[in-house]
Amino acid sequence: MQNKPMPAFSGPRPLCAPFAAVRGFAILAISTCCIASAFGQNPAPSAATSQKLPRVEERVEVTATRLPEDPEKVPAPIEVFTGEELQARGARDLRTALASAIGVDIAPGGDAGPASSVPDFWGLKEFDAFLLVVDGVPWGGAFNPALTTLDLNDLDRIEVLRGPAPVTYGATSFVGVVQVVHKGVDAKERTLTLHGGSYGSGGASFSTPIPLGANWSSRLSVDGERLGYVDDRTSYRRGHGLWRVGTKPVGENRVWFNADANWLDQDPASPRTEEDGAPGWSPVTPLDANYNPPGAYLNDHRFTGMAGFDRKAGSALWSMMGSVSRSKQDIFRGFLEEPVDDDEEGENSHGLQEKINLTDVYVDSHFSWKLRHGVTFLAGADYLHGTGSARGADFDYFVHLNGTFEEPVPKPDELDVTIEDHRDFIGPYASVEWQPTDRLRFDAGIRLNVTHESRENADPGAGTESEGDQTNTRASGSLGAIFTAWQRGQDSVRFYANYRDTFKPAAIDFGIGEGDEEEGGGEEEGSGILKPETSRSIEGGIKGQFLDRRVEWEASGFYMDFTNLVVATEVDGLPALENAGSEHFKGFEGGASVYLGHNVVARGSYSYHDARFNNFVDIIDGEPKQLAGNRLEVSAHNLASGSVFYLPQHGMMGGVSINYTGSRFLDRDNASLAPGFASVDLSIGYRKPRWELRVDARNIADRRDAVAASELGEGSFYLMTSRRVESSFSFHF
Repeated sequence: MQNKPMPAFSGPRPLCAPFAAVRGFAILAISTCCIASAFGQNPAPSAATSQKLPRVEERVEVTATRLPEDPEKVPAPIEVFTGEELQARGARDLRTALASAIGVDIAPGGDAGPASSVPDFWGLKEFDAFLLVVDGVPWGGAFNPALTTLDLNDLDRIEVLRGPAPVTYGATSFVGVVQVVHKGVDAKERTLTLHGGSYGSGGASFSTPIPLGANWSSRLSVDGERLGYVDDRTSYRRGHGLWRVGTKPVGENRVWFNADANWLDQDPASPRTEEDGAPGWSPVTPLDANYNPPGAYLNDHRFTGMAGFDRKAGSALWSMMGSVSRSKQDIFRGFLEEPVDDDEEGENSHGLQEKINLTDVYVDSHFSWKLRHGVTFLAGADYLHGTGSARGADFDYFVHLNGTFEEPVPKPDELDVTIEDHRDFIGPYASVEWQPTDRLRFDAGIRLNVTHESRENADPGAGTESEGDQTNTRASGSLGAIFTAWQRGQDSVRFYANYRDTFKPAAIDFGIGEGDEEEGGGEEEGSGILKPETSRSIEGGIKGQFLDRRVEWEASGFYMDFTNLVVATEVDGLPALENAGSEHFKGFEGGASVYLGHNVVARGSYSYHDARFNNFVDIIDGEPKQLAGNRLEVSAHNLASGSVFYLPQHGMMGGVSINYTGSRFLDRDNASLAPGFASVDLSIGYRKPRWELRVDARNIADRRDAVAASELGEGSFYLMTSRRVESSFSFHF
């Protein structure tokens, strides 16, 4: 079967659109300069100042080993993006923040709503394949990464680890870890930011220290925003607060508490759908139409309390932390099943209403010792508990293909389909670092995973009821080494390699089709408990630093065998999950960062990912088909990024960022190939030591290509968000 090209609307808007975007951006830029002049002129820089290089800060990460370390000395690919750089780039969402990350592609939106995103690591673009950590706590706990409640205000840094998660985290991942670290209680700056832009968007954030007296300090961050979109009836409103309290460190001893509250209300967009299940997009559905019922919502109200301490215990450092999270989700949404606009054909759409309550508990305790002969030993255990309950119902309705409704869509009278799920993950772990010489370091880690899950499903309307449980005991571990081939001052060239064996219980998304799944591999038919996912990977690479760390570069290659990957499917017309046999992933990733003269920072990266099914029989057009050798859907072979930013301490600032996503198949049958596309962002502003005014334009060419698959119906995909322009003013005091 020949690959069908994407229709014209999947690319840029008409030719005049990019020129209109540039013209509008230029007008905003000129306005910015005029406003900046009103605040005061910046004196002409001296020759010495004009040649000043941007400040290169020593970076520290804690993701790989839970101990503060230079990422260049760890035998794994790790990038650290400082809060100062992210603020200067105007990053307020995960896609913008990680636009320059090597080998990472972030699709905005997705089934979880416009406030969410779908990350791609190593060619795997799945909502649960990576681990999200916030201030040391797995964000989402025993279930799925809570991306919609992620807040990027008042950041100290973001750490990105590519590849499987270390043994020190109970909620393991297979392809990457993103850890968001907020500023500590000792941060003194106060910042107020106001922003507004396209489609009625706007918001404000404020961060400040709050003295508590004695040995205690605290820091408060609050923000609220509304973001609108070009898609009909699509927006979200968020209110967030984070209060951090801690003691002033006395040696290595400290105590801390965090309270995080997030209130999120979303009006979801619709994915695009294919026509009659055939490859290729339906040309009869408008680009920005919304097929959700009027008044559709995806609301998530989440509260998290965290606490921990570090203290000396003999010759060891004892660290302990815990968190409790409660999330209430309220869902009313629908999706187009058949692109027909004839009411005589009956209902063409399917809707869901659900109420989901999630509770997560996380506890970790570990000891670390600095021993003789270059040995650092760490041992501990963690416990992760999750309880989830869902009540829901489904319904059919009719919507015209232009997104209009002739009559209201009634909600179900009763939410009678129920799912109760309980998860307990516990695991002791140990890791050791041994540096026999200044040039050679070995890392090793091992973990014993003991997991138990029980589930009860009931659908009184269908007369079905089931229950099941599953217990797994399995070891996982890692080995790594890094060798310094050359070093002079801060500059070096290092080679590294690692092997990682990873285990993770399968995801659950509490869809009301879950309870009917009979091929999930659970211990009891119909329980919906899928087989756990496992992977084995090898990786090798090189890291380099030159010109007193003004130039940093790295390149790596990987190979991973994966078993029981969780993918989307349908059960009786409802979205559900299933295991997908075995897959293999291989690829190459490389990138460089250059801190140039005149306060210019440039980054560039290129990645090649090859993600394929190895043994998976799926139902294609009603018939079983072996997909061995086929590429995973929406997994691009080629990813590239490039950015140049001028970031002085005061004066004019700005930059450009380009991200390229290569061609990718939109179906597992590999019959529909979407072409590659590039998105371009521009920024310009004016900054002084106490304030900053800026304008950011995202996706200026208005590309609307398919970027993420949807579980809400076969052959449905979310598109790249449209062009948007936003201005902001920040005041530091």
